[in-house]
Amino acid sequence: MTFPPSAQSDQSHIRAVLGPTNTGKTHLAIERMCGHSSGAIGFPLRLLAREVYDKVCAIKGEAACALITGEERIEPQGARYFLCTAEAMPSDGGGKAFVALDEAQLAADRERGHIFTDRLLNARGRDETMLLGSATLEPLVRKLVPEAQVEERPRFSTLSHAGSTKLSRLPPRSAIVAFSIEQVYQVAELLRRFRGGAAVVMGALSPQTRNAQVDLFQSGEVDYIVATDAIGMGLNLDVHHVAFAALSKFDGARQRRLTPAEMAQIAGRAGRHQTDGTFGTMSGGGRGRNGAPLEFSEEELLAIEQHRFAPITKLFWREPEPRFDTLDLLISDLEASPRTEGLAPAPEAIDMAVLKRLSEQAEVIDGVTTPAQVERFWQACQLPDFRQLGPEGHARFVARLWADLRAGHIGADFVAARIGELNNIAGDIDTLQGRLSAVRSWAYICQRPDWVLARDEMAARARAAEAKLSDALHQKLTERFVNRRTAVLMRGMGKDAGLLRVQLEDDGRVTVEGQPIGHLEGFRFVVDDTASSEDRKLMLAAAEKHMPALLAAKANKLIGEELGELQIADGQLMRGEQKVATLEKSKFAAAPRIVIAKELGQMDPAHRSRLEEALQVWLEQNLAPLAPLQALQEAANDPEAGTEVRALLLTLADRGGMVRREDAGLAHVPKEKRPFLRRLGVTIGSLDVYMPALLKPAPRRLLRALGVDRRDVREAMEAVIDGSQHLPAGYRRAGKQAIRIDMAEKLFRAAHEQRAKSANARDEGARGFPVDMALATSMGLSPEGFRSLMKDAGFRQGQPLELAEGAYGPPRPVPWAWRAPRKDSMQKRRPERSGAKGKPDKKRPDKRSGKGSHKGFGDRRGKPPASNQPATGKALAGLADLLKG
Repeated sequence: MTFPPSAQSDQSHIRAVLGPTNTGKTHLAIERMCGHSSGAIGFPLRLLAREVYDKVCAIKGEAACALITGEERIEPQGARYFLCTAEAMPSDGGGKAFVALDEAQLAADRERGHIFTDRLLNARGRDETMLLGSATLEPLVRKLVPEAQVEERPRFSTLSHAGSTKLSRLPPRSAIVAFSIEQVYQVAELLRRFRGGAAVVMGALSPQTRNAQVDLFQSGEVDYIVATDAIGMGLNLDVHHVAFAALSKFDGARQRRLTPAEMAQIAGRAGRHQTDGTFGTMSGGGRGRNGAPLEFSEEELLAIEQHRFAPITKLFWREPEPRFDTLDLLISDLEASPRTEGLAPAPEAIDMAVLKRLSEQAEVIDGVTTPAQVERFWQACQLPDFRQLGPEGHARFVARLWADLRAGHIGADFVAARIGELNNIAGDIDTLQGRLSAVRSWAYICQRPDWVLARDEMAARARAAEAKLSDALHQKLTERFVNRRTAVLMRGMGKDAGLLRVQLEDDGRVTVEGQPIGHLEGFRFVVDDTASSEDRKLMLAAAEKHMPALLAAKANKLIGEELGELQIADGQLMRGEQKVATLEKSKFAAAPRIVIAKELGQMDPAHRSRLEEALQVWLEQNLAPLAPLQALQEAANDPEAGTEVRALLLTLADRGGMVRREDAGLAHVPKEKRPFLRRLGVTIGSLDVYMPALLKPAPRRLLRALGVDRRDVREAMEAVIDGSQHLPAGYRRAGKQAIRIDMAEKLFRAAHEQRAKSANARDEGARGFPVDMALATSMGLSPEGFRSLMKDAGFRQGQPLELAEGAYGPPRPVPWAWRAPRKDSMQKRRPERSGAKGKPDKKRPDKRSGKGSHKGFGDRRGKPPASNQPATGKALAGLADLLKG
């Protein structure tokens, strides 16, 4: 950001980094802070502050880092980097070189909003300040902090709606979100019975218990996690799908439906970094109004998937520096209205409610007459309500606390006795939660500098009791909501089949977890009708799931005894250098015919038949990664496909699951047939039609070994590679680099979304639209490669727009333009040969599309591309056509 020379030396650089979840905002703040001599970051949760504290300690060392929260204080002498909760961070920044506030949109929260508003307005770093939060905060940031440079960051992954799902059909790595403890327990109990169990995360749990429950999920011991909306902030989990068990919650004042922004905050937990995620509702459980099925509205889905929400119109404010002359003056200052547009008086928080209640009780406020006593009384009223007692119950607890504080310090013996009473691990889950909440209250009390004698010793006792109770609560939750045996069986039904103990005994018996459930006769499984246990159905299903592996083991044993180790190479089954069989192309490329080599044809018919059967089983097992390709070929025979779609499917199958869009014949495919293609896993992109499932190393290696696609294969199928050599399968050129085609499609879609957004705000033809390179940079794509790739999709970068003479501020984004390359039109060109190796394809100009006919931004005269449609219509039409694919 550029300032006038007179202001550069006395004004801190303020950046507002805004965007949805999974945009790397917090990671950016950590990097920026570690680049300064000192810093402080305020977080909304103690749990998140602790997580980031551990990360910064790994970078800077424990001696340089401090953790400051209401209940915990780790502050080495000479610490330079402070990780705090928003309430505990210095209200003015504390003179640190760098200051950041995370989740700044919480300034609109009814209970804690005034704290975040105060930090947003007043906490500043000497050299740099960062405000991190949702894009809904942008209008108020521009109004209240006009000197801030606003930056928007795109989400690294795509978030899409997956509809309604029964609990029994929830995919592994799912998070189920409920909004009451009763519903959390109900869902967790159902998951224990039918899916092996779930981790449980609620805001009432201590950070240690939450971490232990999260580790259950992250380690893969359970595949499901049930949580309240506490999951929406501060927990980075390996979640692929988020299912809402309800869409309304009690916000402390009334039962209401979640706002689209709140829904997105929770749904955004699905998919981290560049892994896409899905969200939906849980069917068969909660109901909406009038008993209607639980579902999102079209407007909510559009907002969540495209990250477009109504802006926040007001932030809650409360006087941060009230006067303490008298209690009445203190209350008057705290209830004062702000004089700044965009700020609103904060609703009555629980500390204010407690202050008002106790100020009316003469026996409680007796002697609270001096400013020092008034300030101390107000500090006591600000004790957090960890036990969720509500204003009335919490006020009684504060009154008892004040009776001891009024005369000075609380005695160490008294505090030790109270902590000792709570340090008891007997009881059920609710009892342990109540004790934990009470211990957290005493941990907060022990952290106050002048409340408790022998403060450090008492604080250590409180932390020890909290750790002991947390361990006990974690154990109780695990015992109640995790069936370890069923969890292992269910895990075997998913992608981690190798973790299930399914064995084939020497006598042919098949056992699951030691339980005999059948036997093999040749290569046929026969169920043992006498098998019985409480998990019998699940065991039988698990054995059926494992039959391919068991049959393959038996086939491998037979083949090993007869032929030795085999491999697929050049369309043949090879034993070292000796050919065992030829794999002849059949109707399906993924299911070739086995033709035994002549040298083995002299075996007797019975032995040869047994060997052929074993080879067929071995081959089917080893060709499993090509199942999506076989599904394509089978779908081509489906009457629903029609001739046009059948032609596309056969082309895709023949070319190994990918084809350039201009060669796909999409002009002949009706729009209504595209959902049929999506169900098969086919993606219609800007430049390519492909199956993402076939862009992995295993299927590409098999296609090369079978001779279907002889191009080179990258072992790891990285997102971006050096493009100076031969182009491997699954990549397209991007300047001197090459990018995997599905990663290229992500960049195209992000640019189209930005184009549509800009077109809504102004006339594209007049100014163009910005394109953010953050996602491309995170993939490893160079600016030159990015421009070259985007040019292939019809995007053109314009010239930088300089500020007017005498103007100051951040540089304006470089404008881009787009002209449809018309990839669906029937062009006369040589069809792509997937088996060709070596030479890269030469790009030819397309006169009808205008590709290659102009340079830079617009046409040769510097004008943007013209169209009969308005800018908004063009942008949305292009984006809609892309997303239909």
